[in-house]
Amino acid sequence: MTTAAPPPIPRAAGSLPLLGHAIPLMRDNLAFIASLRDYGPLVEIRLQPQQPTIIINDPALIRTMLIDVAPTLDKGRFFEKMGQLLGDSVVTAAGSDHVRKRRQLQPAFRHTEITRYVDLMRDQVTTTMSHWAPGQVLDVREVMVKLSLDMLAATVFSGSIDEQAFHQLRRDLSVVMNGVGTRIMLPDWAERLPLPANRRFNAARDAVRATIGHAVDELRDSGRDTGDMLSMLLRAQDEESGRPLTPHQICSEVLTLAVAGTETTASVLSWVLYELARNREIDERVQAELEDVLGERPVAFDDLTRLPYLGRVITEALRLHHTGWLVTRRTLQPTRIGEWEIPAGTELAYCQHALHRDPELFPDPLVFDPDRWLDDGLPPLSNGAFLPFGAGKHKCIGDRFAQAELTTAIATLTRSWRLELVPGQTVRPVARATVRPSTLKMAARPRERTRQPVSEA
Repeated sequence: MTTAAPPPIPRAAGSLPLLGHAIPLMRDNLAFIASLRDYGPLVEIRLQPQQPTIIINDPALIRTMLIDVAPTLDKGRFFEKMGQLLGDSVVTAAGSDHVRKRRQLQPAFRHTEITRYVDLMRDQVTTTMSHWAPGQVLDVREVMVKLSLDMLAATVFSGSIDEQAFHQLRRDLSVVMNGVGTRIMLPDWAERLPLPANRRFNAARDAVRATIGHAVDELRDSGRDTGDMLSMLLRAQDEESGRPLTPHQICSEVLTLAVAGTETTASVLSWVLYELARNREIDERVQAELEDVLGERPVAFDDLTRLPYLGRVITEALRLHHTGWLVTRRTLQPTRIGEWEIPAGTELAYCQHALHRDPELFPDPLVFDPDRWLDDGLPPLSNGAFLPFGAGKHKCIGDRFAQAELTTAIATLTRSWRLELVPGQTVRPVARATVRPSTLKMAARPRERTRQPVSEA
């Protein structure tokens, strides 16, 4: 008996010569990627006119890509574009190089280090709130980006970069991250054109690396051990050569921490505050839990696992508002994904944002419901259906750090302030390098409490 051939992989409509699917992607990339789920488990699109990209929609096949056949894959297009900013870092590396870099960074995310980071994070949130006035209208995502940078400064740089440099770093990072998102969607030849956008991208990328590089050089020359991640990287040795990491290697890893610790964290914090403002009952339940667990004292590391409802709120934000819209890999050899034999050199990708909103996996997927994460709240999820931090050997190295950062920030901020949505705005997700709110203006209102917490400064 012969085995029936698998059905051909369909190609999405709308591809054009020279441009591929750039037009629908540039028009509304999230809607276009979400629409691809109607084609079945695999569908082909063109990010490069002559090179197919296979979008994987089926959770089991996504897991196959991330875990089962991972040794036969390279990181792919998204990470190549991120490499234009990050260089050769733990995020962009593949194979044994990735394993080596991951081991070099792992000490920064040990339990003992995260315990210390929580106090630093909380202090930065408290400092941020001290500048707010009752009724003040905040651009919440910008405020959360600034807060994320401040928390990054406390845990990674420990004051190694001054305030002026941080303001410039934020501006340059914004230009680069927007540019990376655009470059994913456009053919490679477009980024070589002498356009103002390309010149801005290149200038901002060089400025970001110069800012980080200057901080690395200053700390190295001073000989100080500030006890932060930057000092840890200065002490680290390359496993192959036994030599200290080069300034370029350190700069690449610090940039990775800066991007992961600002863009993604700021977006998730913004979405949590947005949902608390829209759902008064959920907000009240969060406050009741904080009151019961913390009483009048500030949140500490040991409290993070004692706040299960807040944990479910954050988990639900990571589902409904995931910041990842295109995670890529590339086949290095012919690779089997389910029934299909994928040729070498093929781009593979999946979209966490669309996956987590699939009604076949999550009932009422657009409803923000933290209780869906109770033991009886969801039917059993197939492996690969919920991937807040990825999976397999490339799973986010900072997942516990991120969870601690998000929980500490929300627990500290919402006990003192309630943020209310400003009328007349349409808040929707937009995807560049990450998915974030299009606009989010909120008015700060002091939280009325029956008893006042002790100072958290």
